[in-house]
Amino acid sequence: MGKYAIIEIGSNNTKTHVYDNNALIYDKTTTIEFKKNYQLEGSVLKSDVELLFKEISKALEYTKDIHIYGCSIFRKLDEYELNSINDVLKEKFNVSIEVVSQEDEAKYTAKGCYDNIDYDGTLCVFIGGGGSVELMFVKNKEIIGSKFYDFGVVDITSKYDELKKDIPSVTYDEVMTYVNSLIGDIEYKADAIALCGGDHLYWFNNAEYKLDTNTIYRSEKQKFMLTTEKADIYDRDMMVSSLDAVRNRSDNPLWFDGSRAMRFIVNCITHKIDAKYIIPTNINMEDGIKSTLEK
Repeated sequence: MGKYAIIEIGSNNTKTHVYDNNALIYDKTTTIEFKKNYQLEGSVLKSDVELLFKEISKALEYTKDIHIYGCSIFRKLDEYELNSINDVLKEKFNVSIEVVSQEDEAKYTAKGCYDNIDYDGTLCVFIGGGGSVELMFVKNKEIIGSKFYDFGVVDITSKYDELKKDIPSVTYDEVMTYVNSLIGDIEYKADAIALCGGDHLYWFNNAEYKLDTNTIYRSEKQKFMLTTEKADIYDRDMMVSSLDAVRNRSDNPLWFDGSRAMRFIVNCITHKIDAKYIIPTNINMEDGIKSTLEK
């Protein structure tokens, strides 16, 4: 379908990808703290929308065919505020935001994860974000169960702001007890959990935690894995290791404000579903949308 762009606006990160006949030619993740600032101000900040303008302007350097999807915090906007933002976007760029329901976001992301793999075990597709968490349980390319949560990374860091600091004084067990209380019981089990909805590889690469080769199925976008036991070691280590050192190795230091919180959510869920293997990916909703657009 020639050149087109997909912009996915999350609570914390906005992802812009441009494709040319199915080939990715531009890839950018920008931290725009929509949810955090919405919680503080009670509305979407003009300055955050202006940061979104920059991402749209960059995409327009490649193509006028731009598809913008709003998740999480955009589901909470009243009709007037959403229409006001879209009116400006329409006037400036001739684009508008399509708000995606939590269920559709989960289905798109799960499809992007399981569509091109051959695996007969039960897989949990974890979709984590700043404001919500979705779990889709898949077996033989069929969704057999789901679980949705109306909290995310921002909610954890709002309670434990220390998680953003170089070395927090709050303990691993204290934070895990709180996260466990939010998640509660999960009736489904899975052999493996695939981490989607954000660039989970970005954490492991910059934190310099080594991953193993994915041996349970083959996928170009899911090449790596680690055991739950190894993840436990890494996750306890992150609480006594320098987060500033990780930031300094990256090209987006602000991204790591939510990195520890995300690991707590992942770790807790991994144990609750008895998963033996963890597959970090950068698969997100866009992967499912992309396959739909290209049909």
